[in-house]
Amino acid sequence: MEDSYRHKGLRKKLIAELAEKGITDKNVLEAMGRVPRHFFLSSAFLEFAYENKAFQIGAGQTISAPYTVAIQSQLLQVEKGMKVLEIGTGSGYQTAVLCELGAKVYSIERQKLLHDNAKKVLDKMGFRPHLVYGDGYKGLPSFAPFDRVIITCAVPVIPDELLIQMKSDGKLIMPFGEGEVQEMMVVQESSTGEFVSEIHGKFSFVPMLEKRNSNH
Repeated sequence: MEDSYRHKGLRKKLIAELAEKGITDKNVLEAMGRVPRHFFLSSAFLEFAYENKAFQIGAGQTISAPYTVAIQSQLLQVEKGMKVLEIGTGSGYQTAVLCELGAKVYSIERQKLLHDNAKKVLDKMGFRPHLVYGDGYKGLPSFAPFDRVIITCAVPVIPDELLIQMKSDGKLIMPFGEGEVQEMMVVQESSTGEFVSEIHGKFSFVPMLEKRNSNH
């Protein structure tokens, strides 16, 4: 796992591109500037690791485009020490960015292959998130409540289980909707105890599925 001058240069260029595209959170840009994205892709994709594109990572899943990771991270408004529940560990890249932001990350992945791969890479990088192979729809009630919840796959309905596991001043960020395109939604509890949502642009994610999958 080498992070060469060339990789660092490409990463710097990517961060400048994200800032141009409207990412204003300095902490997010700096965290993404410190996390080598090429560690999370197969070596065949090394040349493309710092392009603003999503890539296949196996098991029918993708590593989100950097802009998508940046937007979700910015909307989360993570502060150091916050407990963050991530649904869909995937490659582990978003997990690493959250760890770099100082969050205590609890991340669930239903694909055994991806869970195992992400654990290996994150361990080598020195990150210690709490990784779980399980069903994201159920969340992690034994570790609740969480300050923030982030879902990195398309959700057709807001999962009640996850809202229950969120602190009263918490936030849930997720791509909401079925089909090819989803809307990035932020869900929060209002002072009256109702959940209110805001929409922040259109994105495209793979769907969120139930139960674990051990197929390789």
